[in-house]
Amino acid sequence: MCSDYRMRVELVRIDEIFETMGVLLAFPEGRPNLEPRDDVRITDRAPILRGSSGKSGAIELVQRRWSWPTRNNKPVYNFRSEGRSFGNGAGSGRCVIIADGFYEFTAHSDPKSKRKHKWLFTLKDAPWFGIAGLWRTSPEVGEAFTMLTTEAGADIAPFHDRQIIPLAPADCVRWLDPASPTAAVLGPSPAGSLDIEQIF
Repeated sequence: MCSDYRMRVELVRIDEIFETMGVLLAFPEGRPNLEPRDDVRITDRAPILRGSSGKSGAIELVQRRWSWPTRNNKPVYNFRSEGRSFGNGAGSGRCVIIADGFYEFTAHSDPKSKRKHKWLFTLKDAPWFGIAGLWRTSPEVGEAFTMLTTEAGADIAPFHDRQIIPLAPADCVRWLDPASPTAAVLGPSPAGSLDIEQIF
């Protein structure tokens, strides 16, 4: 399951996409300096989008930690979406994790190798995409996010039996609307929607 993703997106590109959709992007903690990162890993801080806590109807961009700990101190970095509905409440809600690629790992073709193969997945014809997620306030780490997962679509099934849920920008806006039914947005990626590259 996804434990590493790529985030090389410039903030101006995110801004431009939402502007073309007539959506206001707000920065309640100031405009961050988003440095390009080939690897965002569990417990790293990274940018997410979420609905505004005010009445402006804006989408907020903030930076938060990826994963919160369970009672046995294991990180909750992925969360099953099937059979659940997700809204916004006090100290929790829907979010979108900004990315332009995510990775899966498979056993090495050489059985003597201790290293796994690393595969990069990107959304076809899209400079960036969102990953459907949830944020919540944890007493141990403050606000943090996790990625939602579902059964694997055709592109990912050869690599893993589950997948995260990539969202095109318009679907990011739909996911952030708590009135939007969960099933209308969440689901496996359609066949052929992802480009795949072997990194090593």
